[in-house]
Amino acid sequence: QVQLVESGGGLVQPGGSLRLSCAASGRIFSINVMGWYRQVPGKQRELVAGITSGSSTNYADAVKGRFTISRDNAKNTVDLQMNSLKHEDTAVYYCHAALREQYQGPTRLSWGQGTQVTVSL
Repeated sequence: QVQLVESGGGLVQPGGSLRLSCAASGRIFSINVMGWYRQVPGKQRELVAGITSGSSTNYADAVKGRFTISRDNAKNTVDLQMNSLKHEDTAVYYCHAALREQYQGPTRLSWGQGTQVTVSL
């Protein structure tokens, strides 16, 4: 079994910063893409940022220039540095990974449990 464990969420004032971290553990052969999604009640989960094993990144337009994603391939971790936070960034943030558990095995998505980020005065 593969587990993704997030940390770093919390309450922050508008304009503030938070750093989310996610560590993948378990039976992992390789991880292609790691990243972060977010979801607010009543809305679909949306991509925030993703990063490949080769460090190519992509960001949602709403967070470009404010959020930075990074990963450590050796440790199977991915971080999300969030700066200049806004009210509309309030959501549950989920870590995800597209991985293979064995050589030439199928690629599957794994998800963390989610961590709450609240941006408020």
